[in-house]
Amino acid sequence: MTRIASIGECMIELSGRDGATWKQGFAGDTLNTLWYLRALLPEDIATDYVTAFGDDPFSQEQIAFLSGNGIGISHSPVIPGKAPGLYAVSLDDKGERSFTYWRSDAAARRLADDRDALAASLSDAGLVYFSGITLAILDEDARSAMLAIVEKAREADTAIAFDPNYRPRLWPNRDAARAAVNAGYRAATIVLPTFDDEQALFDDESPADTVERIRQHGPGEIVVKSGGKDALVAVGMAAHPVAPPQPVEPLDTTGAGDSFNGAYLAARLSGRTPQEAALFAHSVAGRVIRHHGALVPMEGFSDLRFPGDILSGQAFEKM
Repeated sequence: MTRIASIGECMIELSGRDGATWKQGFAGDTLNTLWYLRALLPEDIATDYVTAFGDDPFSQEQIAFLSGNGIGISHSPVIPGKAPGLYAVSLDDKGERSFTYWRSDAAARRLADDRDALAASLSDAGLVYFSGITLAILDEDARSAMLAIVEKAREADTAIAFDPNYRPRLWPNRDAARAAVNAGYRAATIVLPTFDDEQALFDDESPADTVERIRQHGPGEIVVKSGGKDALVAVGMAAHPVAPPQPVEPLDTTGAGDSFNGAYLAARLSGRTPQEAALFAHSVAGRVIRHHGALVPMEGFSDLRFPGDILSGQAFEKM
């Protein structure tokens, strides 16, 4: 059985505010991406969310929520006395969102404390996914340890996908963020950046500049997202823009890039070319932004799920 592992932070999400009333859910960038991978791939592809949980009732709810949606937790530790982080999403009249966070002492910041457990969680995975937020919530020693474990998995022929997902407030300064993101590029075989983030962090002038800069770190497949605009798909030395199939008026852009990543990776695992995968990912993201919240119910993608007979363990070897 083939397995996917996504590393990061599952948070309590407050969204859909109506006066003083909020809708509670669970989300987080790397969880969002795994959610759409799970929604789009056959059931025999195992999915694990790799993090650290607290021993509080909300953490137990998180684990039950994941399990109820076909997502395991592998060897993720439970940290006594800890609890999940929390964030609230506010929307303007154009569907653009702003976030308020309470996460400084979240359990997920301890996900790399037990190196053996983390290594066991990634062992034998065909695809490992992580983000710049995964790196940002860890202290320097834990971050280095996590990257070393990811690189060891890559050396064992695991495909490694990375979204730099730069969030300035999580970093002490740009130099620290640049160093960590560059290390993430070097660990990855597939990089899925967003141009606005790369421009903010590295002063890139265009998506093509982003591709050329990231190429120097070694990943052979780079897909630069630009919101509702063309994605730039670069494999080897070739780069091709891929436009969305049609314009979509968003209700809520939360999770758009994460859903693009999940759909892109699902399509690649299912044998689609990078350009075909980017077009498919645009379609999925377009569906997601017509709903509120980061996680659209999985049954809403049943018509797009890839059949099991086109997947095999070799799909991971070709990524």
